[in-house]
Amino acid sequence: MKILLVEDDPALREILQHSLQQERYVVEIAPDYHTACQKIHDYTYDCILLDIMLPDGNGLSLLKEMQQARKQENVIIISAKDSLDDKVKGLDLGADDYLPKPFHLAELHARIKSVIRRKNRDGNLFAEYGNIRINTDTFEVYVENKHLELNRKEYDILHYFLNRPERLLNKNTLAEAVWGDHIDQTDNFDFIYAQIKNLRKKLIAAEATPEIKAVYGFGYKMTLK
Repeated sequence: MKILLVEDDPALREILQHSLQQERYVVEIAPDYHTACQKIHDYTYDCILLDIMLPDGNGLSLLKEMQQARKQENVIIISAKDSLDDKVKGLDLGADDYLPKPFHLAELHARIKSVIRRKNRDGNLFAEYGNIRINTDTFEVYVENKHLELNRKEYDILHYFLNRPERLLNKNTLAEAVWGDHIDQTDNFDFIYAQIKNLRKKLIAAEATPEIKAVYGFGYKMTLK
């Protein structure tokens, strides 16, 4: 899961980034309006944490940009400016939640999980497809109710596919989601091929009904056998 943190306060940004990484999110940073706008147009995210008061612009304007670009990311506004007007405007512009500063990190984590569950799985804690089941809170994977041991990136790749079954996924998009922005600028994607190869072997050995198919020249697709 990849998060964009739009926050101009360096100290708070560092605390939030570390906390989110501890929760196993891939975290990208935008310290100002310009950087956030560029990233939102160039990349996709599972959730955007958006401060309203930025040194070179307003977070509400970023929501308008997202509306115009028809971006579908989950957005949680995190702002010290806790006015009813801003909250209403943000929600009207497509934000999913509003969390006033200061807040507890545990509450932020809970709200992120909640908005992602609502969008991807209708509020369900588990991601499921075929006979594969993931507990997204504990990061445990089961195939036919038998535990399957995966490394961090194998889990992230599987989770990404389970949220998008039967969809053709570009290898660049997959790489950005699991490894972060700018990974598309790498010389080759051997690291992706290796992780997917190992994941495929484990799924086959566990007799999983879904399989990850390579689509030549484009990327991958998870489908049922």
